Amino acid sequence: MAVQTGLDYMRSRTQIDCDTMDDEVAKTLGPFQDCTSNQAIALGELRKTERFRILESSRAEAAVLEPKWSMDMDELAVEIAMVKLAVEMAKHIRRRVHVQVNPYYSYSTEKIILNALRIVQLFQHVQPDFDTTRICIKIPSTWEGMMACRTLELAGVHTLATTLFSMPQAVLAAEVNCTYIAPYVNELKVHVQEGFVDNAKLLPLCAAIQKYYKSINSRTTVLPASLTSVEEIFLLAGVDHLTISPGLLTQLTQPYAGNVKSLFDIEPTLPIPAPGVSFINDPGTYQITFARDLGGASQIKLTEAINIFCDAQDKLELLMRGNY
Repeated sequence: MAVQTGLDYMRSRTQIDCDTMDDEVAKTLGPFQDCTSNQAIALGELRKTERFRILESSRAEAAVLEPKWSMDMDELAVEIAMVKLAVEMAKHIRRRVHVQVNPYYSYSTEKIILNALRIVQLFQHVQPDFDTTRICIKIPSTWEGMMACRTLELAGVHTLATTLFSMPQAVLAAEVNCTYIAPYVNELKVHVQEGFVDNAKLLPLCAAIQKYYKSINSRTTVLPASLTSVEEIFLLAGVDHLTISPGLLTQLTQPYAGNVKSLFDIEPTLPIPAPGVSFINDPGTYQITFARDLGGASQIKLTEAINIFCDAQDKLELLMRGNY
């Protein structure tokens, strides 16, 4: 394929995913491998006038299904709506749709597992013949989240460890056999806090993690997220997967100048762990190692990201109650 645009170039080196639940983006800018999403993305999509029918049908179906799971009806309606959006997106992408668990469960392994299995069942409710191997459950990269990923992967459910900001998290994600991880290049608050700029972008971490995974023959795929510029995207050419928002995808349709050297074309600037490093049977060592990473900054970033997603979850449930 002749390289003509930035998107052409990136597709020649990396599997490109769309970070949206707008199926028009997939139709016009595809083909994409996967479709990623979260509560904030779902909120933006479900606020659109043309999505009212999804809100209405999700509320109605939640009223019928609620006794099955004995849970809050608005919470269930949100999950149904996210699944409906994902089913629509699945028609226009090649592989998997990613749906995130309720962020309020980030520190409960049991609740995450139950939530993930319910999401899989909801796909089958919305479309009985949906291929469940095309579902990936996004789970925050807490210790409890990683332990949920371990159980779910053993049960045949694909998982993505999201809101990942450190090498210790990446080591543990490989140990629990996550299908994907999503290192956040920029703190999540760059997307919600006006004027905030992340001056400690984790671009080098993405390259170091991928080299580490290759050194241990891990099956876990590196899928960076939270990008803010095409330059960041070009710096990641050669990463396994990359999820890109609609605005940046549109910018990538411009001619490719070839003036950005990828971090995957040079040796990683960060050290990689020794092949034998392990946390899976030592939660105490993991917790202190993660808590001390970058002087505590990684833990703060994770906490703030979970809080932002909880805010979006609150707004989604308000939306289900008719508060637009």
